[in-house]
Amino acid sequence: MEETTRERRQKTFKCQSCGLNCPYTSYGQKPPNTRAIVLLEECYVTKDPFSPDKEKFLVLGSKCSLCGVTVCVGSDCSLFYTKRFCLRCVNKNLEQFPHQIRTELAKKSPR
Repeated sequence: MEETTRERRQKTFKCQSCGLNCPYTSYGQKPPNTRAIVLLEECYVTKDPFSPDKEKFLVLGSKCSLCGVTVCVGSDCSLFYTKRFCLRCVNKNLEQFPHQIRTELAKKSPR
């Protein structure tokens, strides 16, 4: 019975680009059970399932700073450059990004 109640309370992160679906433990810049860590953006985080250390966590994703869509941190879904951007917004506004980022993205793009 206790597990069923816990499952109902569990929040789920879903990337609107690739469909990654994963439970998360918190959203914000300050992950729980951490002392002095403040993230550069509001993120969906979960405790690291591979570590017994309560302070270890994984960043799953965030919201695109332009369109607000929820995306994971995967390089096929988003880019962090001072803020999080979904690749759709990056491609729409490519000329606004530095040359080095445009070059890296061009290397990845299938032609």
